[in-house]
Amino acid sequence: MIIRDGHLGDVPAVLAMFDGAVAWLTSLGRTGQWGSEPFSADAARVERIASWATSGGMRVAELGGRPAGCPVVGPAMPYVTPASEPELYVQGLVVDPRFHGRGVGAALLERARAEAAGLGIALVRVDCYAGDDGRLVAYYESQGFTRTESFMVGDWPGQILETRLPATTG
Repeated sequence: MIIRDGHLGDVPAVLAMFDGAVAWLTSLGRTGQWGSEPFSADAARVERIASWATSGGMRVAELGGRPAGCPVVGPAMPYVTPASEPELYVQGLVVDPRFHGRGVGAALLERARAEAAGLGIALVRVDCYAGDDGRLVAYYESQGFTRTESFMVGDWPGQILETRLPATTG
């Protein structure tokens, strides 16, 4: 697996990853996280992915030369309580369902930790959908994150999780 910086040319592949994830979740009856409509059919979501591609925080994981996952790191999202210290925030994370079970998500989260450490930042946070049976929250916990604060965006339940790195100098 290689993880590289993302760019505008990756937008179609990242949209396809989100569309695949939505279709997979919908097939399981789990539409609370992202709904049942493809990201590529929603102009606001397309614009968000394009803005991520130009933010400098998009990464793309490739397996066998094929896009397999994408995280975006940067400042905290506007709907969460700001941290009281410098942080790296995982603004988005998607893994193409064709690559589930191959460690893509874990590698992308490890990359975020490494980027934070390289910047001398000890705090990495992420938020995720906290509805249904809590499987997504449990996934982040299995990756070394701990729950901090729950929140709501409209009727969408979210959970902020964090992980702390050893003290570093930047």
